[in-house]
Amino acid sequence: MEVLTLKPTLGVRLRELREAKNLSQKEAASRFGITNFQLSRYETGKANPDPDLIAKFAEFYEVSSDYLLGLSDIRNPEKQPEGEMFFWDLENTTPEEIEEAKRYIEFRRQQLNKRKHEDS
Repeated sequence: MEVLTLKPTLGVRLRELREAKNLSQKEAASRFGITNFQLSRYETGKANPDPDLIAKFAEFYEVSSDYLLGLSDIRNPEKQPEGEMFFWDLENTTPEEIEEAKRYIEFRRQQLNKRKHEDS
């Protein structure tokens, strides 16, 4: 049976999120009902939290569990600005495809502006 080990990303992200809220390890641990020692082990990658605790971390820090686990670099897909999801995967797009997309967007803008003037 293969054992899933979490990427070191979990610990790094837990620490970054905690520090962004200006919390000490002791303060954060208290909020989660764990010891400072346990939180330290999670942040250093020496232990992995259970799924319920990962959910608590995600809720408190307002990020997705996928973000915490390193499965996504999007902190919270539900809070992404509209339209941004389209652009975050451009690294696999050719320059020609990008230019075509730009032309289409400009075409749609012109259509919408034309309708606005017709409706006025």
